Amino acid sequence: MSSFDSPLIALSATTRETDGVQRVRLNAAYVHAVESAGLTPIIVPPFTNPQLAARILDSVAGLVLTGGEDVDPSLYDATPHPELGPVNCSRDLTELALLAAARERKLPTLAICRGIQVVNVGLGGTLVQHLPSDHDGAGEHELDDERDSRVHSVRVDPASHLANIVGTQLLGVNSIHHQAVDRLGDAMRVSARAEDGVIEGVESSDPDWWMVGVQWHPEELITTLEPWDRRLFAAFAEACRARVSSASTSLRA
Repeated sequence: MSSFDSPLIALSATTRETDGVQRVRLNAAYVHAVESAGLTPIIVPPFTNPQLAARILDSVAGLVLTGGEDVDPSLYDATPHPELGPVNCSRDLTELALLAAARERKLPTLAICRGIQVVNVGLGGTLVQHLPSDHDGAGEHELDDERDSRVHSVRVDPASHLANIVGTQLLGVNSIHHQAVDRLGDAMRVSARAEDGVIEGVESSDPDWWMVGVQWHPEELITTLEPWDRRLFAAFAEACRARVSSASTSLRA
């Protein structure tokens, strides 16, 4: 299989102590989702020197920013909320470096759950640190034990790139988060919201940068009857293949 058929994709990961040892960790659902879309995943752990992250992006056709810990509020000049969950500063800095390098290179970027929050912070936005403190009925957003269930609906802006991808303006999603995008970052637009107004989708306003962020976990829903989440990964894969094709054409010119 050629690199055009199965481009290399960087998947961000975290670290966690298990049995007294720090270990790199990533839910296998992300790997299965990108493989199902015809992509070849490379796992990128947090680096001691986050600037090394940019070197990875010179070798891949796309970036997936994955879910996980809360983003450190100091990165958007906020005081930690009492309900702030665990943070991982080395992961924050690594993913922000990955994001900056991806934006500079116009590298296709799919941001999932924590990933959408990293993108927003990286582009100058802020986060709601604990939804139940800010939104009535926000408890339906943090349902960890229903990872593969569509627990609430999301309305997609019909004029958005996301609507073109998923093929609908109303879809059901799973929900495993207590934080969300608040003030929107630069060069972005909101593409989807939950019925309670929580931002569930963002995308780049730069037509030359394929960047789509979703607050739910599409990697957990690719085997369901509904095609929406498979379409999201398929669109990302298409953008990555176009990237490889364009680079190949440039080398031959």
